[in-house]
Amino acid sequence: MKVEHMTIPFSRFGSFLVISPVFRRDSDQKSLYIRHIRGGDEKNGAIFKIDVVRGNEVIDYEAEMEPHVLKLIAMDGSGDIVECCFSSDSSIRIRGHRIGLKLTALTGAYDYALPFPDQTWEINSFVQERRFRIIPLEGSVQVDAPFKVDKSKHIIVRCHPDSTSQIFDFAISEYQLVFEEEKSLEMSFSENALRVANEYKQWQENSLNVPVIFQKGHDMASYITWSSVVKPDGLLTRPAMYMSKNWMTNIWSWDHCFNAMALIEKQPELAWDQFCIFFDQQDESGALPDFLNNQWALWNCCKPPIHGWTLKWMMDRSDFIDDKKLKEVYTPLARWTNWWFFHRDDDLDGIAQYNHGNDSGWDNSTVFSKGIPVETPDLSAFLIIQMDVLAMIAERLEKMEEALEWKLRADKTFMKMMDHFWTGEGFRACISHSHEPIETESLLLYIPLILGERLTNEQKEILIDGLVDRHHFCTEYGFATESVKSPFYREDGYWRGPIWAPSTMLLIDGLQACGKEELAKITAEKFCKMANQSGMAENFNALTGKGLRDPAFTWTSSVFFIAGHMINGE
Repeated sequence: MKVEHMTIPFSRFGSFLVISPVFRRDSDQKSLYIRHIRGGDEKNGAIFKIDVVRGNEVIDYEAEMEPHVLKLIAMDGSGDIVECCFSSDSSIRIRGHRIGLKLTALTGAYDYALPFPDQTWEINSFVQERRFRIIPLEGSVQVDAPFKVDKSKHIIVRCHPDSTSQIFDFAISEYQLVFEEEKSLEMSFSENALRVANEYKQWQENSLNVPVIFQKGHDMASYITWSSVVKPDGLLTRPAMYMSKNWMTNIWSWDHCFNAMALIEKQPELAWDQFCIFFDQQDESGALPDFLNNQWALWNCCKPPIHGWTLKWMMDRSDFIDDKKLKEVYTPLARWTNWWFFHRDDDLDGIAQYNHGNDSGWDNSTVFSKGIPVETPDLSAFLIIQMDVLAMIAERLEKMEEALEWKLRADKTFMKMMDHFWTGEGFRACISHSHEPIETESLLLYIPLILGERLTNEQKEILIDGLVDRHHFCTEYGFATESVKSPFYREDGYWRGPIWAPSTMLLIDGLQACGKEELAKITAEKFCKMANQSGMAENFNALTGKGLRDPAFTWTSSVFFIAGHMINGE
């Protein structure tokens, strides 16, 4: 792929290092940078701008990427190549043949570069709160870093090929305080690249199978999910699959559920890590943070309680979640459920509320166009399922009184939900306290299909008719998040139109729960076809299927795997 079209970041499993453009409005998106993604999406993380040089002249290049190696190909007619690979999760190896490389550090604060007797250099980045060791292996590596007052005026690394072999080879390692030399430095570039290729191949073989016509999508989803995992660090107590290594460099407390679902069958340990990681940071009140990265958690919002639904889905597909695992998660899941009833029911009517669109995961949905707080049927449906699951877990753990209590609470909440939201023609949403109806044509009102057998046959048919025909959600590519006939529909309107992976997955499951297997399969096929063609984007234009926003998203990749696996009948 050419550099101007390199929308998929180059990284590897476990690493916080990335090579990609910087996708910010005020940035040069046609250049490649070595980036560092600790600290979340508030930082662009750019450490070095990459230039290919011949002598001292910067030359144009195009980028071609495979999972294990990134090639920067000179466009001066020579075809000379600079290659990059990850020799470990904390080191990048770079080798060039007949051409050189210039790395320009994006400095700030007190950043400086310091030489060591072994010919290596340490670059101390105060902005990134990390150190970077430049390690020459072949050819010449020169660092220009004049120090003035309290920092280096600039830091430029120049690498030129050896006069005999016409090759340069060096490594960049990141660390916090003390550099520890890695065994990978004793291996050749090719040996390191082959090792990474084998690791990726094993990951791909452990990904869910999809129909062969979607092999392109399978390759892309495999790479995105593999390369988006970071190792445990700081608040990240377990390996964490980030949403992306472009700019959505966090994990959010419902996104992680879909990634866990795609992993549970073939990589159950990692799946369990994804599911539990937010409970490791649970507040004393029972709340989960909106998102996490290695350095901090955001508590201004939360995300919907889909964790009981997720847990049941995974339990139905794996024996890995045994009684020991259920004991581990039972109390945190109970506290998370109670939080909604104790802290998100201001009018004390037994119906929990969203205080902001971000709490629902549907940030700017028209459900919130009339004001806040809002009571919506999807939230009640999630809590009902979560209480049903808690009842099931309590029974397995021989907590019979608690099991009965959860079951009664679930039934009571369902009755209140139907009285509160069912109109005879579908579900509504309303403002809390006044219970004033909200005029909305949002797909969110159809998420309660996940209640399955709790709904009557008549209610199921009314909802499915509205979903497929009456309210114009259904397109060639799937279900739009706002009716395409709505005056608020926007092609790139975030939750006011585009197709999203989570809403698609919830509705696929809801259709299955309501006995509509064929419609569920058709929906899965539409999603897989769209993602196979347009990539694993954050969301998609509902009328054209074009990928929108971040083009390398993991929950899209995970839902692609799940949907494709379902099409295969597995």
